[in-house]
Amino acid sequence: MPTSAARHAPPRQLRWQAYDRFQQQLLTAKIRPGQFVSQRELAALTGLPLGAIREVIPRLEAEGLLVTVPQRGLQIANVDVKLVRNAFQLRLALEREATAQFAQTATAAQLDAIEAAHRDIVRRAARAVTPALIDAAQAVDWGLHDAMIDALGNEIIASIYRVNSLRIRLIRLDRVTLSPDSLQPAMDEHLALLAALRTRDPARAVAAMEAHLTHARNRALGI
Repeated sequence: MPTSAARHAPPRQLRWQAYDRFQQQLLTAKIRPGQFVSQRELAALTGLPLGAIREVIPRLEAEGLLVTVPQRGLQIANVDVKLVRNAFQLRLALEREATAQFAQTATAAQLDAIEAAHRDIVRRAARAVTPALIDAAQAVDWGLHDAMIDALGNEIIASIYRVNSLRIRLIRLDRVTLSPDSLQPAMDEHLALLAALRTRDPARAVAAMEAHLTHARNRALGI
């Protein structure tokens, strides 16, 4: 049921809220890849009016996050090989530029803080890998990628990247997440990337990023 604040919010604000809350439902796995859901169910999940849900659906469809299936309702994007390949190809294109620039512009303090966060995860994992630690590791993982994209200062790239990162998260929900077995390799790949960034050599940093994203894509494809 919509909250009182939601009922009285301006239409444009409601559309943004609907989009943001849809994202949160994806990120918290309240809705999952391939799932069918009605407009009313989405309204109940987000706590927003049905009208706001109807207005945000065209945007979600345009971004490939859901599709309207006649007589069945709305289907959350179904993860298949095509989606995996396309999403990772776009991610690689965006992050090559971001990595090359970050290698030249990131401060030593920034790199120190990012590396410290990764090494803290590694130290904690040596004791025990818990669900809470995996959640923390995923946040650290995305934090590095987000920081590099944000450092570009390009709102167009940032917007495209944010939408694509939702597709990547959908893929992870459906196919692969950090686990006790994959956590250490993922952290090692990031630490190798950080070492390359510290050389201030864009080509070396980009090569490390390409290796990392190729491994991530292959894990999603089951290779």
